[in-house]
Parts: sequence; C-alpha cells; structure tokens
Amino acid sequence: MKHEIRYQPAFAAIFVTLSPGETIIAEAGAMASMDGNLSMKTQFSGGLIPALIKKFFGGESLFVNVFKNTTSQPLTLVLTQSVIGDIEKLELRGNEMYLQPGAYIASTPQVKLGVGWAGFASWFAGEGLFKLKVRGNGQVFFGAYGGLIKHRVSGEFIVDNSHLVAYSPKIKMSIGLSGNLINSITSGEGFINRLKGDGVIYLQSRSISGLVKFLRPKVR
Repeated sequence: MKHEIRYQPAFAAIFVTLSPGETIIAEAGAMASMDGNLSMKTQFSGGLIPALIKKFFGGESLFVNVFKNTTSQPLTLVLTQSVIGDIEKLELRGNEMYLQPGAYIASTPQVKLGVGWAGFASWFAGEGLFKLKVRGNGQVFFGAYGGLIKHRVSGEFIVDNSHLVAYSPKIKMSIGLSGNLINSITSGEGFINRLKGDGVIYLQSRSISGLVKFLRPKVR
C-alpha cells in the first residue's frame, strides 16, 4: 500500500493507493473520495461486543469501513478527519499505543483495535477513563486538532489538559495543580497532566475544549 499525506499541517488528508488485493480499514465517515471500482464494506469494529466497548469507552464509532481493491489495477482513496489539523502515520512493530477518543482515522488489517484502561488521572485530566489501544504489526493513521508534535519522554514531562493525543502504555500520568492553589486559579492553567516514564508521546498544538471555552461567551 502506498500513501501520501498532503495539505499539512492545517488541512491534512491521506491519499492512499491500493494495489490489487490490498485492504485498508477506516473510521466511519473518514472517506472523502475514492475510485468507483474500489470495494467498500461496512462492519462492526471488531464485532458487535468489541465495537460497543470501543464506542462507549474509547470514544470511537460503532462501525468501520473496509476498503478493498478487487480489481487488477491500482485504485486510489482519500481519507480525512472532521477537525482542522494535522495527520500522522504510526508504524507499529509488535508494540502498542494509546489514542485519545476521535484521533483514529485508519489502519492496515494487521493492526488490532481495543480499549485500554487509562486510569482516574486521565479522567481528571479530561482525557477519559479509557483510551483506544492500537497494537500489532502495521500502520495506523491518526489526527489532531492543530499541529502534531512528537516528543520523547524520559523522566517527567508536563502537559496541559486536552493536548495529549497519543502515548506509549509505558508512560504513566498523574494529575496535579500547575502551581500553588492561588497561582493555579489566577493563571488559567488549573490542573496539569504530569507524565512519567520512557516512551513517545504525540501532542496537539490546539485544544478543542479551549476553542469551546473561547466561543461560548460569543454565541450567547
């Protein structure tokens, strides 16, 4: 499978070329355009029960679309996300990664989707009790609101709430005040997310919750 991510960083889209017999799985609604001869089948994401778990605990759709090239010539497909922002490809080699709800766009058939316990610290940080877990050997495409920043954590690293998009399960998080009580309230930062461990994280440069907070007083 060949692919190219175009229009980065604000309006990223994935241009996929499937050779004969190749398949890619995408989140429901991710398809922007495709060749007319490309086969598309909609199914539960991993079966009914796993799909329900991912829907209610991982923040993903009940369904995924399976695109397969059943012809004898290469066919193209364009995938995108609903928010304005960048898209990244993650290469899995037997490892796992956690994705925030809504970040997953597509993956190759060798990648397994599941739900992992993120912990109460993640919930207090506004990231949810559960995360979508991707594992296996293959490629995963995920997106974010704004630009994507890759960072290697070794020790401790502080992230503002709602900016963490993806991280290794080796990274542990805890919630804390950005300073003392008065400084935390007056600075507007409030609670922050303290990450500890050794692994890779991906951050988004913008926060949807921050956008909502900005727009709320203007639309009343």
